This record gives sequence, C-alpha cells and structure tokens, in this order.
Amino acid sequence: MREYRYTVDRDGRVFHEGSEIIDPAVLRFFLRAMQQTPDGRFLVVCQREHNWFETPDTPFVIQRLHCATEQGQLASVELYLAGDHHEPLDPETLEAEGPYLYCRVRGGAFRARFGRGAVQQLAPFLAEDDGGPALLLHGSPRSIRQIGPAGP
Repeated sequence: MREYRYTVDRDGRVFHEGSEIIDPAVLRFFLRAMQQTPDGRFLVVCQREHNWFETPDTPFVIQRLHCATEQGQLASVELYLAGDHHEPLDPETLEAEGPYLYCRVRGGAFRARFGRGAVQQLAPFLAEDDGGPALLLHGSPRSIRQIGPAGP
C-alpha cells in the first residue's frame, strides 16, 4: 500500500512535497473523503493509497462565506472551504477558542476553523452577549460557546 503525506497550512492550503494542490476537484474530494483515525490523524484512502494530512489545527478551514440577509439582518450563512466545497453553517455548533472561531462541518463530524477572510465577512454580524461572543441571526443574539481563555 502506497502512502503520501500532505500538509495543510493555517489558511487551509494543501501542499504535497512543497507544491500547493490547487485543483478544485481534488481538494473537494479530499474534504469529502477525509476521515479521522482513532489516534487523531487525518486520512483519505483512495484506490488503496493512504493520503495522510498533517495540520497545526484542522484541515477544514473556512475560506469565505455567503451571508444571506433579509431586511438587513443575517438570515443564513453558507461556508466555503478548499476546492469550493460548501455547506450551510449550523449556528448551534459555533465555538470560540482563544482568538479563533470554529464550527462543525460534514454533519458535525469535523471541526472547522474560520479563516481570516471568513471572520472579516462574519464580523458585522458578531456582537457581545452576556459577556461572551454572539452571532446576530435574524436580529437575535445566539451565544457562541467559549472554550478556554479568550484571545488577546
């Protein structure tokens, strides 16, 4: 069985032997086929080949958003990851850890981090509620679960 190693940087870019993988179909396939092994590593099996992904955090990085508004209020958010893989945000899964914002993707199976661009797009809809961060959805604050100490 052949094995390949990939790295995923903090911006969600995927590299193999120093070259960035930019083919959208390949990136979408990786995100859709990704598994997490019992020891916490990330793996994609394709044609009996093991493709291992090393990352400082999570291989799922939200690169941009589509924020739908109704009457000037946020109604829904579509998350866009590498390779233009997209899915709706489940606001119940939002959590903040230090300076980073996360949610769950792929039916809650994986934790995804909001990249800088995605956070900037969401910023107009973020507020403080009861001493913590909140998402203003349909005009109402929805608390974002805080994990660990707040960021700087």
